Amino acid sequence: MKLRIVFMGTPDFAVSTLDALLALPEAQVVAVITGPDRPAGRGRQLQASAVKEAALAHGLPVLQPTNLKDAAFVAELKTYAADLQVVVAFRMLPEVVWNMPRLGSVNIHGSLLPQYRGAAPINWALMHGDQETGVSSFFLRHAIDTGDLILQDKIAIAPDDDFGSLYDKLKVLGAALAARTVAAIAAGAAPSTPQPATPNLRPAPKLTKETGRLDFTRPAPELVNQVRGLAPAPAAYTTLPDGRTLKIFKARVLPNDDTLPPYFAVTPGAATTDGRSYYRIQTDPENEGGLLDLLEVQLEGKKRMGIADLLRGTKLPATTEPLG
Repeated sequence: MKLRIVFMGTPDFAVSTLDALLALPEAQVVAVITGPDRPAGRGRQLQASAVKEAALAHGLPVLQPTNLKDAAFVAELKTYAADLQVVVAFRMLPEVVWNMPRLGSVNIHGSLLPQYRGAAPINWALMHGDQETGVSSFFLRHAIDTGDLILQDKIAIAPDDDFGSLYDKLKVLGAALAARTVAAIAAGAAPSTPQPATPNLRPAPKLTKETGRLDFTRPAPELVNQVRGLAPAPAAYTTLPDGRTLKIFKARVLPNDDTLPPYFAVTPGAATTDGRSYYRIQTDPENEGGLLDLLEVQLEGKKRMGIADLLRGTKLPATTEPLG
């Protein structure tokens, strides 16, 4: 007999897993829970989540509760008599929800737990310069992302990966892991291993606007990782002396340039440019942090473009006043 599954998720990242479960012989997805429609675009019209659109395309019942503890929602959820709930990129569930199915609830998380518990694991792995990451399946418990591990798959982080490219890789890897996890549970062969008590865990908190602000007192390699971890959205940024915001989507490290004026060598955030092809920012000069060479940017009010394209139409002056 197939496992009756309620699937919970909202963004595009979760759609691949829903598709994988729909193709799984051991499973029958009986309902989908997703976030409420949200205003989007210039017209601020209500837009369905990626998961809702996928569920409706497959003719699945869709529930969109605003309050997961609401008695009416809980009662309706019970009517689906799920054997298992599978959760991907969704809200934190109350116990009355995650403990409802006879086999519990499983979450697919975009990190190698116990590292990067929290809302933004892919971003933070990149921002810390990790060379490896992966996906984990685990049984939900009270504390967020702490339940017993079921399966994990690893993947190398390429030097040119940013959030967008790694996100695409992990959503495919996560979907395959979810299918293997559910098949193992259906066969009664799923491992359930407590997460190791690893010291110096790195959390993955929700991103804020300040997460994207570049601090040029830090070394250039760290700033490149920050750019990678936030590209293409929400994007790392700095503020020009005239107050305009400059988003940075791609950058590289260049060695310090001894031909630059003395003030530049000692001023983190000072910028130099030839006005045609490059715009470079001094970082962490006391520790030889290197130059941050901007490659792809978006100036406030303009489109994303290569730095040379921007400089052809817009003057970005060199400055001794630190960018911030």
